[in-house]
Amino acid sequence: MGRLVPGPARPYVSLMKIAPLIDPFARPITYLRVSVTDRCDFRCTYCMAEHMQFLPKAELLTLEELDRLCSAFVGLGVRKLRITGGEPLVRRGIMGFFRAMSRHLDQGPEMGLDELTLTTNGSQLARFAHELADCGVRRINVSLDTLDADKFAAITRWGRLPQVLDGLRAAKDAGLRVKINTVALKGFNEDELFTLVDWCADQGHDLTFIEVMPMGDIGGEDRLDQYWPLSDLRARLESRQTLTPLPERSGGPARYARIEETGQKIGFITPLTHNFCESCNRVRLTCTGELFMCLGQEDRADLRAPLRASGDADLAAAIREAITRKPKGHDFDYSRGIGGQVTRHMSHTGG
Repeated sequence: MGRLVPGPARPYVSLMKIAPLIDPFARPITYLRVSVTDRCDFRCTYCMAEHMQFLPKAELLTLEELDRLCSAFVGLGVRKLRITGGEPLVRRGIMGFFRAMSRHLDQGPEMGLDELTLTTNGSQLARFAHELADCGVRRINVSLDTLDADKFAAITRWGRLPQVLDGLRAAKDAGLRVKINTVALKGFNEDELFTLVDWCADQGHDLTFIEVMPMGDIGGEDRLDQYWPLSDLRARLESRQTLTPLPERSGGPARYARIEETGQKIGFITPLTHNFCESCNRVRLTCTGELFMCLGQEDRADLRAPLRASGDADLAAAIREAITRKPKGHDFDYSRGIGGQVTRHMSHTGG
């Protein structure tokens, strides 16, 4: 594949001004999460099977095609673009894609992106952190579920904690603001709750806890046994520290609080105990061109066909049609004793 070179922004602004993306429940769609690859150099137990059968590379959209799709969404009013995977930084040529997307930043009121960011496991940050900053990335999310090296190796199967810690130091040195994403796992990291909070405060990182979600059969993992409701986690925090709810939202699903003793910000993503569907402003695009209007539903739209078969107007029409099918909410529910209502792996849609 040829080198992806950033060029002038495509002329989608008039489309956005005429009719931004609004779903059937009057929610503006301003946030696009894009999985650029299903491949990862880790095999986290709640995300994918240890011996994954990844997609043939020929089935993936090219980076040029992903550029065109993302640019179409930006032209229709998307203001935040998050790059995910798999692990996005393992895709060959990915920094060319970030450089291309950076042209959509800082285009003025009602134009372009407010934010270009990514979620990563941190394994490649020592290599790419400074280049990401040069592309206009200002904040990143890093998945980290434990600070114990042996437990880290067990849950990621293939990961090494020192490599991730080196990456976090590189990110900090590059001036990137880091938010740690920690999946709350009963019996695994319960005993590290205060260790993780204190370490993030010391490092200057924000921290968000996430309830484990019922996404697919990953081979022997019992999601019901892993599930640790964040209502319990938060109660434990409040037994030691003072949490003040914060009104602002990041454009994503987290609800935030400030720990008064340290001043740090703590987030809670609670798809089960307190879902966030009423304010959902996001959709998810896979590396094969499927658009999922809801993480917790199976309905999807094929954007690869209109992308390859027609012009920009038809692609915009296909996107609009997909948004008309965005549901009111997801169907995640552990109360019925079922752990996987959604059959695809988390890595397929990028979380």
